[in-house]
Amino acid sequence: MFRSPDKARWVLAGLIAIALALFGPGAYHNLAADKEDTYQSLKLLSDVMDIVQKNYVEEVESKKLIENAIQGMVSGLDPHSALLTPDALRELQIDTQGEFSGIGIHVTMRDNLVTVISPIVGTPAYTAGIAAGDRIVKVDDTPVDNLTEAVKRMRGPKGTKVVITIVREGEPKPLDFTLIRDVIPIHSVKATILSPGYGYVWVTHFRENTYDDLVAALSQMENTQPPLKGLVLDLRDNPGGVLDQAIRISDLFMDDGIIMTSKGRLARHTKVYRATRNATPRTYPMVVLINAGSASASEIVAGALQDSKRALIIGTTSFGKGSVQAIENLRDGYGLKLTIARYYTPSGRSIQAKGVEPDIAVAREPISEAVVQADRVKERDLANHLLDEASDAADPPGDGSPADAFKAISARLGPLDAEQLKKDNQVQRALDILVGYDIFNKLGNE
Repeated sequence: MFRSPDKARWVLAGLIAIALALFGPGAYHNLAADKEDTYQSLKLLSDVMDIVQKNYVEEVESKKLIENAIQGMVSGLDPHSALLTPDALRELQIDTQGEFSGIGIHVTMRDNLVTVISPIVGTPAYTAGIAAGDRIVKVDDTPVDNLTEAVKRMRGPKGTKVVITIVREGEPKPLDFTLIRDVIPIHSVKATILSPGYGYVWVTHFRENTYDDLVAALSQMENTQPPLKGLVLDLRDNPGGVLDQAIRISDLFMDDGIIMTSKGRLARHTKVYRATRNATPRTYPMVVLINAGSASASEIVAGALQDSKRALIIGTTSFGKGSVQAIENLRDGYGLKLTIARYYTPSGRSIQAKGVEPDIAVAREPISEAVVQADRVKERDLANHLLDEASDAADPPGDGSPADAFKAISARLGPLDAEQLKKDNQVQRALDILVGYDIFNKLGNE
């Protein structure tokens, strides 16, 4: 009663064409090998689409249904595979490239309102006086009630004008700010001297410019007096990013040995990444800070430095994302993010759904009410997460729980302050370890 044979055949032909376009000539042979089962499955999908289009309470476009079907197929594989719409693909490219054109603010959703976490120093938003805690209610006189729409409207070509309407605590009326968009650099490396001879570097993400920024920060600290005697590398809350950057940054502190190994179904996805000798020796002791927010590329760095005995890892167990994703460009601006391999630390450990365990477990203590340390969701808590190959049983549920870490994030987005950093018990513990190591070395030489 709901069938439309001609339309179903058209949709079925379209789905087969999409499958061939997505997965290439090899997919055709797979379809031919099991064509009857494949045909029946695709026909079921076309029947469902026909029923939905005829009977759903609102009209639905075929393109949207097909997009959702592909999204469901891919996201059902694991939490990190996804069909990327043109907008989502552009956002991912912006996030990895290291700059975008906009007004320069970090935003989040808080109490169902788009809320400023912090303006980026030196940007139009910072210069205009937009402050942490401001609620953005309109962009160019258009109400915004979700993060994606707000960010999309605030970004635009350099030199163009945008009007931001905000609600600020203590102000009786909304405030309008007229801003001129500019190129906003995304800095993923922050550095300072904690104490004479002891440096601190915080890597927030792994973007295309992270390696260069880190080399510049290290060079500056290495050329100070007294010479650098120890380094704290902070990878807490670093969600990962570009794999190549994680490899190159690990290589900065290693002169030989394996950095990581990736293993996939295809030979081209199975690789061994090795360290090379550095022109600038970096033999000073290191402590790496990790927590449940350290994932993917940051776990590659932590695992490589831990297994090579190059650094001491302290903090809490990391997120546990031990898989590698690749982006395939599709037609009409779409992209496919697909998990292609698992990765392993130099000793052959898989951290998938397990995480990197610290050498010294140190839970973070709140510095004040402005800093909140919350349990976080980990890889093992995500639906459809990949299992560790060594186990065929499901992982035990994690203890992650959502929490409002707005103030904690805001506190870390401003310029680094050495004295404030030393109030962070994990940073102070790392510094104590480095100082103690230097003292014991001197005792041994006396």
